[in-house]
Amino acid sequence: MPNPMPNLADFVDSPDGAVIVAGEGSEDRELGSGPHHHARGQLFGSLRGLLSVGVDDGVWIVPAIHAVWLPPHAVHSGRSHGPFHGWSAYVAEPACVTLPQRPCTIRTSGLLREAVLRACSWALDARQPLADAQAHVAAVILDEIRTLPAEPLGLPLPRDPRLQRIAHALIADPADERELACWADWAAVSARTLSRRFVSETGFNFTAWRQRARMMRSLEMLAAGRPVNAIALDLGYSTASAFINLFRRTFGETPAIYRARL
Repeated sequence: MPNPMPNLADFVDSPDGAVIVAGEGSEDRELGSGPHHHARGQLFGSLRGLLSVGVDDGVWIVPAIHAVWLPPHAVHSGRSHGPFHGWSAYVAEPACVTLPQRPCTIRTSGLLREAVLRACSWALDARQPLADAQAHVAAVILDEIRTLPAEPLGLPLPRDPRLQRIAHALIADPADERELACWADWAAVSARTLSRRFVSETGFNFTAWRQRARMMRSLEMLAAGRPVNAIALDLGYSTASAFINLFRRTFGETPAIYRARL
């Protein structure tokens, strides 16, 4: 993910020191990082702004009310969209044994957010164990990571290289209106195989996956301040109301309400 705490760069790959060290930071510009991993587990999220995170099997869009958990050594990439105020907590590898073993997104509870922000205020040497009071806060953070339910916010990618080519093209241009048969010809795969494998490898049929790609892109565009009418047209919807109705069915609220919360 974009790392607002460069002073932690050495610590995240160190096996020694505190169970948890956290930090927060703000940027008015977009930040990004290519594929990388840490020896420690990482929990991160935003207080303001939107993140997109790439993991092995998909792309996740992460609004401010959610956080991402990455177990130790999980390869990931990320970028922020628009102004960003974020936080991150790094967890020593031995403490990750009882935490989720695969990357996941979780809805950030008030307790987790306040505990992480408290940890962000600690003035400590990352190489030293935590004081007793700090250890209690760290235990709360670990318990929340362990027990909060995972919430799917991602766009799963197919494993077949031919289908991956189609998926990446649609992520780059979600408004592309080509039908399934045209995409199959473009990727040198039969339409039947394309249809069958999209379901078996992503859990979505081709049409539903493309709609989800459009919804994920719409979150980025809302975070960038684009008008709702322009977003609808840019994503290939014939009317703004069609886009708004699908957005509400997908996220449970209108684009205007979502943007206000961002």
